[in-house]
Amino acid sequence: MSEKSLKPYRHSVQYYETDMMGITHHANYIRWMEEARIDFLEQIGFPYSKMEAAGVLSPVKALSCEYKHTSTFEDEISIAVSIEAFNGVVMTIGYEMRNQQDDTVFTARSEHVFLNREGRFVRMKREMPSFCETIEGLIRAE
Repeated sequence: MSEKSLKPYRHSVQYYETDMMGITHHANYIRWMEEARIDFLEQIGFPYSKMEAAGVLSPVKALSCEYKHTSTFEDEISIAVSIEAFNGVVMTIGYEMRNQQDDTVFTARSEHVFLNREGRFVRMKREMPSFCETIEGLIRAE
Protein backbone atom coordinates (compact mmCIF):
# COMPACT_ATOMS: atom_id res chain seq x y z
CA MET A 1 0.00 0.00 0.00
CA SER A 2 1.25 3.46 -0.83
CA GLU A 3 0.09 6.82 0.47
CA LYS A 4 -0.99 7.58 -3.09
CA SER A 5 -3.56 4.77 -2.89
CA LEU A 6 -5.06 6.20 0.31
CA LYS A 7 -8.08 8.43 -0.04
CA PRO A 8 -7.91 11.90 1.48
CA TYR A 9 -10.36 12.47 4.30
CA ARG A 10 -13.20 14.82 3.38
CA HIS A 11 -14.88 17.27 5.72
CA SER A 12 -17.74 19.64 4.92
CA VAL A 13 -17.45 22.83 7.00
CA GLN A 14 -20.49 23.10 9.26
CA TYR A 15 -22.18 26.37 10.17
CA TYR A 16 -21.38 25.91 13.89
CA GLU A 17 -17.67 25.66 13.00
CA THR A 18 -17.62 29.26 11.76
CA ASP A 19 -17.34 32.52 13.68
CA MET A 20 -19.38 35.72 13.37
CA MET A 21 -17.37 36.66 10.27
CA GLY A 22 -18.41 33.42 8.57
CA ILE A 23 -14.87 32.02 8.67
CA THR A 24 -13.98 28.65 10.14
CA HIS A 25 -12.79 29.06 13.72
CA HIS A 26 -9.11 28.14 13.97
CA ALA A 27 -9.58 25.42 16.61
CA ASN A 28 -11.64 23.28 14.23
CA TYR A 29 -8.66 22.50 12.02
CA ILE A 30 -7.08 20.63 14.95
CA ARG A 31 -10.24 18.54 15.32
CA TRP A 32 -10.19 17.78 11.59
CA MET A 33 -6.59 16.60 11.92
CA GLU A 34 -7.78 14.01 14.43
CA GLU A 35 -10.67 12.95 12.19
CA ALA A 36 -8.26 12.53 9.27
CA ARG A 37 -5.71 10.66 11.40
CA ILE A 38 -8.36 8.20 12.63
CA ASP A 39 -9.54 7.69 9.03
CA PHE A 40 -5.92 7.18 7.88
CA LEU A 41 -5.31 4.48 10.51
CA GLU A 42 -8.53 2.76 9.47
CA GLN A 43 -7.47 2.82 5.80
CA ILE A 44 -4.09 1.23 6.54
CA GLY A 45 -5.73 -1.54 8.57
CA PHE A 46 -5.00 -0.38 12.12
CA PRO A 47 -8.15 1.24 13.51
CA TYR A 48 -7.34 3.29 16.58
CA SER A 49 -10.09 1.52 18.54
CA LYS A 50 -8.29 -1.81 18.00
CA MET A 51 -4.96 -0.29 19.06
CA GLU A 52 -6.60 0.95 22.27
CA ALA A 53 -8.22 -2.46 22.82
CA ALA A 54 -4.71 -3.96 22.53
CA GLY A 55 -3.55 -1.56 25.26
CA VAL A 56 -1.68 0.90 23.03
CA LEU A 57 -2.48 4.60 23.32
CA SER A 58 -1.06 7.29 21.06
CA PRO A 59 -1.31 10.78 22.55
CA VAL A 60 -0.17 13.92 20.78
CA LYS A 61 3.32 14.96 21.89
CA ALA A 62 3.67 18.09 19.75
CA LEU A 63 1.72 20.05 17.18
CA SER A 64 2.62 22.77 14.69
CA CYS A 65 0.39 24.33 12.10
CA GLU A 66 0.08 27.13 9.58
CA TYR A 67 -3.14 28.72 8.42
CA LYS A 68 -2.82 29.51 4.71
CA HIS A 69 -6.30 30.44 3.46
CA THR A 70 -9.71 30.84 5.06
CA SER A 71 -12.51 28.34 4.78
CA THR A 72 -16.21 29.01 5.24
CA PHE A 73 -19.54 27.26 5.74
CA GLU A 74 -20.15 24.45 3.25
CA ASP A 75 -16.58 24.41 1.93
CA GLU A 76 -15.48 20.88 1.15
CA ILE A 77 -12.09 20.30 2.74
CA SER A 78 -9.87 17.47 1.52
CA ILE A 79 -7.28 16.38 4.10
CA ALA A 80 -4.23 14.44 2.93
CA VAL A 81 -2.31 12.63 5.67
CA SER A 82 1.29 11.46 5.34
CA ILE A 83 3.82 9.82 7.62
CA GLU A 84 6.88 12.06 7.79
CA ALA A 85 8.97 10.09 10.29
CA PHE A 86 8.74 7.05 12.55
CA ASN A 87 11.36 5.57 14.88
CA GLY A 88 9.23 2.95 16.61
CA VAL A 89 8.47 5.22 19.57
CA VAL A 90 7.57 8.60 18.00
CA MET A 91 5.60 9.06 14.78
CA THR A 92 5.38 12.38 12.90
CA ILE A 93 2.31 12.91 10.74
CA GLY A 94 1.87 15.63 8.12
CA TYR A 95 -1.46 17.13 7.06
CA GLU A 96 -2.45 19.25 4.09
CA MET A 97 -5.98 20.62 3.84
CA ARG A 98 -7.32 21.93 0.53
CA ASN A 99 -10.66 23.45 -0.39
CA GLN A 100 -12.75 22.60 -3.46
CA GLN A 101 -10.84 25.25 -5.47
CA ASP A 102 -7.65 23.31 -4.62
CA ASP A 103 -6.29 26.15 -2.45
CA THR A 104 -4.21 24.98 0.49
CA VAL A 105 -6.03 26.25 3.55
CA PHE A 106 -3.95 24.65 6.31
CA THR A 107 -0.79 22.60 6.79
CA ALA A 108 0.29 20.91 9.99
CA ARG A 109 2.44 18.32 11.65
CA SER A 110 1.72 16.29 14.77
CA GLU A 111 4.03 14.05 16.76
CA HIS A 112 2.64 11.04 18.60
CA VAL A 113 4.14 8.68 21.14
CA PHE A 114 2.93 5.19 21.93
CA LEU A 115 2.12 4.38 25.55
CA ASN A 116 0.58 1.52 27.49
CA ARG A 117 -2.29 2.09 29.92
CA GLU A 118 0.18 2.79 32.72
CA GLY A 119 1.71 5.64 30.71
CA ARG A 120 4.96 3.82 29.86
CA PHE A 121 6.46 3.94 26.39
CA VAL A 122 5.60 1.05 24.10
CA ARG A 123 8.23 -0.18 21.66
CA MET A 124 6.01 -0.69 18.64
CA LYS A 125 8.51 -2.94 16.81
CA ARG A 126 8.09 -5.46 19.60
CA GLU A 127 4.40 -4.92 20.46
CA MET A 128 2.91 -4.33 16.98
CA PRO A 129 5.46 -5.34 14.33
CA SER A 130 2.90 -5.39 11.50
CA PHE A 131 1.98 -1.77 12.27
CA CYS A 132 5.65 -0.80 12.06
CA GLU A 133 6.10 -2.64 8.77
CA THR A 134 3.09 -0.87 7.29
CA ILE A 135 4.22 2.60 8.47
CA GLU A 136 7.80 2.03 7.31
CA GLY A 137 6.47 0.83 3.94
CA LEU A 138 4.47 4.05 3.57
CA ILE A 139 7.56 6.13 4.31
CA ARG A 140 9.63 4.18 1.75
CA ALA A 141 6.89 4.57 -0.88
CA GLU A 142 7.08 8.37 -0.81
